[in-house]
Amino acid sequence: MVYISPYAVATALALAINVDAFLAPSTTTRSSQLRMADFPTSADDILWTPSWKTGDRDTTVGPLGPYCEDLYSVSRRKTRTVTCGPISFGSDHPIVRQTMATTDTANVQASIDQIMRCADKGFDLVRITVQGKREANAAAQIREGLFKKGYDIPLCADMHFQPVVAQLVADAVEKIRINPGNFADGRKDFEEKVYESEDDYIKDREYLADAMIPLVQKCKDLNRCMRIGTNHGSLSSRVLSYYGDTPRGMVESAIEFADICRSQDFHNFVFSMKASNPLVMVQSYRLLASEMYRLDWDYPLHLGVTEAGEGEDGRMKSAVGIGTLLADGLGDTVRVSLTEDPEFEYEPCNRLSEMSEARLAATNPDAAERQKAVKPYVDTRDIKNYARRHGTLPETKEGEKVDVSLFLNSNGSVISTIVPKMLSADSAPYLYKELGFKTAVGMPFKDIATSDSVFMRTLPASDDANGRTGLRRMMEVGTGVIVPAEELEKNPLENAVALVSLDEAVKSDGKLPEGAIRLAVEIDGSEDDDTIAKVKDLDPAMVFISISENLSQLHAARRIFEIFKANDINVPAIHHYKTTTADSNELALELGTKVGSLLTDGNGDGILIEQVGETNFSVDFLRNTGFSLLQGCRMRNTKTEFVSCPSCGRTLFDLQETTADIMEATGHLPGVTVAVMGCIVNGPGEMADADFGYVGTLPGKVDLYYGKEVVRKSVPNEEAVDSLVDLIKEYDMWMDKEEEEAEEEVAAVAA
Repeated sequence: MVYISPYAVATALALAINVDAFLAPSTTTRSSQLRMADFPTSADDILWTPSWKTGDRDTTVGPLGPYCEDLYSVSRRKTRTVTCGPISFGSDHPIVRQTMATTDTANVQASIDQIMRCADKGFDLVRITVQGKREANAAAQIREGLFKKGYDIPLCADMHFQPVVAQLVADAVEKIRINPGNFADGRKDFEEKVYESEDDYIKDREYLADAMIPLVQKCKDLNRCMRIGTNHGSLSSRVLSYYGDTPRGMVESAIEFADICRSQDFHNFVFSMKASNPLVMVQSYRLLASEMYRLDWDYPLHLGVTEAGEGEDGRMKSAVGIGTLLADGLGDTVRVSLTEDPEFEYEPCNRLSEMSEARLAATNPDAAERQKAVKPYVDTRDIKNYARRHGTLPETKEGEKVDVSLFLNSNGSVISTIVPKMLSADSAPYLYKELGFKTAVGMPFKDIATSDSVFMRTLPASDDANGRTGLRRMMEVGTGVIVPAEELEKNPLENAVALVSLDEAVKSDGKLPEGAIRLAVEIDGSEDDDTIAKVKDLDPAMVFISISENLSQLHAARRIFEIFKANDINVPAIHHYKTTTADSNELALELGTKVGSLLTDGNGDGILIEQVGETNFSVDFLRNTGFSLLQGCRMRNTKTEFVSCPSCGRTLFDLQETTADIMEATGHLPGVTVAVMGCIVNGPGEMADADFGYVGTLPGKVDLYYGKEVVRKSVPNEEAVDSLVDLIKEYDMWMDKEEEEAEEEVAAVAA
């Protein structure tokens, strides 16, 4: 039995007779009518949200329900308005774009200059690090300096470990970010605690309340904003021991701190549920949103994938997480965390927000029409558990001359688009390299990141010996060649895979053109349920999900997968994404948002990227982009995974330069995860999923980790990268880089 003090019971009765006090308050607060003494001053006096683990929450407020406003159209989740100086968060306001300064906060002028650049770029808010009293005093000078320059952009103080300093800096800045994992607990350890009962677990709430209540009162007095920002990698040892390293633990940690805020009738706060793993991040936000629906809470959400990295990979990973949630109407402010200068975060941040706003049915008639045009279906996705749908790979039949089982990969496939001119005698060796093949005496062989199959809208002519030889050699090592059936009827190719629209396949009963070895079916989402269900009888090697421009891609694809589930159809599903962009960063954002939002649901077995119009991207770039998408969605690892913090005022070395050096030295190790953290705040917790960690601890020194354990301490910066390589070798996870071939043997290819 959970103990609730008489004070808490009295508070509950005063606030509501028939509904529990932990449900949402009215938008008119009683703050002006109540003295601080009227609010709880200890954990025993707080009316905590009923326990999820014991089942009391289900009994009290019912089971979990929806996580968004509408599963079948894009509508922003309805939230209260939270004010932060001159800006407002919430569903009645535009999405707030924000970033974080990378300067040393104590360097007041440098910080002012960088924040002004961020404001000029278009950001609405900038976060700064506050490690201690020195930085708190500097924050006041930065705020004053910005006002003098005519900049009223609000500032957020990023707080870890320092409850007292948080109260000091609240005098200067408009927003305080607290991390429930370390705000009230100055120790960052992985000590496992044993809780025999719920009562044992809640006893530790006293120190949380003691640390938080004074800050909440200060923020309430000054009308400051707060972010309760849970991070997957820095959950407290208390939460880790009771809930595990899980989305549920993240949500429950945030709810505890929200209960403290609510106990003081303070509601000017937002939530965040950040993780470097987009799947964990998406599941955590959805779970929190679902909890808020059943608790009748309406607090805004701050979205972000922490330690996303740099370049297209960083943008891709951010788009997978942030774009997926925005596509369901979740999110009121966005930060894209890149290992780059903060000004460069604006474009992806702004574009993700623009993409989201363009999807809203309430304000975009075209989007509303596309969403409405999707045929009815019942969405049965389980947001509480991630489970990937695994398509059954085609099997090679007796007597077949090529290994069809290699046309796709069980961990996710990349299919590349090529054209006949790439198969000429002069071009073929370069094409093999672009497709990721190894070569020996000019002959291609598949490698870890070779395209699984290729797609050709037109074939080399039947008398083009070079073109046909190039295709044959790729097929002989297990590469599928997928060609529209109408092209194969005009220009047959032995052992090709014939691509046919689902409607045509049904009409012809799956008849193959001359020479074709397997059928692939294209589904555009306009088909009725019975027609899609016939995929099972057709038994194709794969299906291409290529949604009609007249339909919402997200909802039409979800409908297809629901029909597959209902009819036990296990055919591999490849997302066929057509793009007209010539900008690599834009492509990363598009793919992460539009295809990543389906892969994070576990729906999809691969990606085919096809350019429409002028060919701007190389085959190699699009292949690597496809593999980056799969790796970002935690499907198929083909290169080293880097968890790299975006830098801030706490960073103890040049993060961008060091990250580049580490990537150059270790970027060829598929299956290995390396975390590069600028300071201990983003060390060992934030990198909890990494195999190896490189963490700044003192100026000029780093600690190296294996998993969660420090194995080399105070390594000089100039020796640290080499020491990291030695550490990877010590744990038998190293492989030498392969030397590039000095010369391709063109003559052998042409033979």
